[in-house]
Amino acid sequence: MTVELWKIEDVRQCLDGFGREESGQDTIEYALLVAFVALAGAAMFLGMGSSANTLWSVANNNLAAGNAGS
Repeated sequence: MTVELWKIEDVRQCLDGFGREESGQDTIEYALLVAFVALAGAAMFLGMGSSANTLWSVANNNLAAGNAGS
């Protein structure tokens, strides 16, 4: 049974390549951007729920009043 030990040069090359590799960085940035947009949209949707309901109620009442007058 042989056990291979990592040499200092192998570890150094691995770490140098890891620091220079940027292909996964874009994917993570896009994933974070999508998550932020989704959270902002959900917060806006929840925050606007009552005001949208009020707007539709006012419009419905105005239309019903206009229809009753004609």
